[in-house]
Amino acid sequence: MFSARILPGQAHTDKGYLLVIDLVIKSTGDGYTSNVPSLKGCESWAHTEDEVMSKTLDLVSFFLSVEVDKIIVDRARRSGNSIIYKLIFDKN
Repeated sequence: MFSARILPGQAHTDKGYLLVIDLVIKSTGDGYTSNVPSLKGCESWAHTEDEVMSKTLDLVSFFLSVEVDKIIVDRARRSGNSIIYKLIFDKN
């Protein structure tokens, strides 16, 4: 399973505030799909949850010009066949 880093205790950093966006991963009959609703066109498909997570983080990194290792992944909740993650990062 994809591991998440521990969240900082504050909602802001010395340079500014952290940004939070949703990532939705759905289990399908033949794999997993992902979607970042706030980034039009940021979606992916893969055979495993870890693979779709990795592909999606690469896309988010490209869309927002943020290094992948600077994105904190927090599993927020499960809803039916969907898992909602929070992607947390400092854009500065």
